[in-house]
Amino acid sequence: LNEAENAICFLERFVKEFPAALEESSSLPISPLSHKVSLEELHGETLDLGLRLLASRNAPAGLSALLSHTALTQLLQNDLSSFHCPQEAEANQEEGETVVLLQSEAVQRLFLNKLIDVALEWYENLPKLSLSPSRILHCSVHAIKNTRRKMEDKHLVLAEFNQLFGMQDRVARAYYAVFDGHGGVDAAIYAATHLHVVLSKQETLQSDTDTAFKTAFRRIDDMFRSKAKRERLRSGSTGVAMLIQGQQLTVAWLGDSQAILVRKQQVVTLMEPHKPEREDEKQRIEDLGGCVTFMGCWRVNGTYAVSRAIGDFDQKPYVSGDADCSTVQLLGDEDYVLLACDGFFDAVKLSEVPELVLDALQQVCDPEGGASLEQPEDAVGQRVAQQLVAHAKAAGSSDNITVMLVFLCSPLQLLKKFHGQVYLTADRLGISV
Repeated sequence: LNEAENAICFLERFVKEFPAALEESSSLPISPLSHKVSLEELHGETLDLGLRLLASRNAPAGLSALLSHTALTQLLQNDLSSFHCPQEAEANQEEGETVVLLQSEAVQRLFLNKLIDVALEWYENLPKLSLSPSRILHCSVHAIKNTRRKMEDKHLVLAEFNQLFGMQDRVARAYYAVFDGHGGVDAAIYAATHLHVVLSKQETLQSDTDTAFKTAFRRIDDMFRSKAKRERLRSGSTGVAMLIQGQQLTVAWLGDSQAILVRKQQVVTLMEPHKPEREDEKQRIEDLGGCVTFMGCWRVNGTYAVSRAIGDFDQKPYVSGDADCSTVQLLGDEDYVLLACDGFFDAVKLSEVPELVLDALQQVCDPEGGASLEQPEDAVGQRVAQQLVAHAKAAGSSDNITVMLVFLCSPLQLLKKFHGQVYLTADRLGISV
């Protein structure tokens, strides 16, 4: 089936399940993240709700992004004052700002009804839409709780960045991020829900992506401060995010989550993680009147083992919320970018990554390993992240581990370029490369 036929097939199933608007007395088919949201948080939480609902119904990703964007646009055209919480404003005493809060379930019911209306309209007359991202990259992701009591990592893969935010400037964009929470998962969830939304609104997104990312990270930290204060949350999160925009790749990071670029089987350093023992970080903390001490590992003021993070407000400004950025131009000879939390990088050296990835690809593709010879090309790299996570665990990592591998050339091409023989030929796959 082509894209339009796939879209119609899904829309037919969806409108059969939701033939009419949700009644006020009915429960929502999927739960909102929060009971109360600010107007600024409404964008991220609403898009998250729409994408989760549509993904649970196996919607094509591009269609899901377009439906969510269109329904949110219609929602924001409404007067939302009727959804204000009874005590409709909460004052932030420190900053003197007033935050208007909305009743999340009620406003999200209206959003879902807008979504149902759009789906029905498109089912009856599907408009001409760009349903697929203009840049399609194979992405392999795997995450485990490991031996920790809770899973506090979150990640996001958003190849449909343009569709989700209604961007029509013909610049291909794709967004990827890994967040490593500590002291709870709230900060990681918040960053995974809102950072890309705030980033999309930055005027300098195209002209100065570094500044756009830094501004977005700072804003997320401020937004989470307000939420943490009113809900008495105490968690924090490091994070690394990547935006590929045309032939430009920008990485932004906060804390010790990392991203590396591999080009021609060689590691290209994109960043230096923020750690308390890093000399410039240690100096920054001491200049502010804090200290870095060793207590099993290096810690800020004897508390957190990270020097920069979203949240951790009891240790601000020593634990900074300011991100760093790095931008490179893609030349066309890059292999992949690997994003991961410290649960991976504390157990695996950067220099080990290229060989580990090729070994993992070989294991997946080697017929003697039991892999199907009929698998499509995009399935070849799917289990690579799983192999890397298993290696980090075997190497001694007990932390949560998240690994995301974004291939900038096809996994088969990697094997062809860097191995003396092809372990899984294009003929066997039934494709041309």
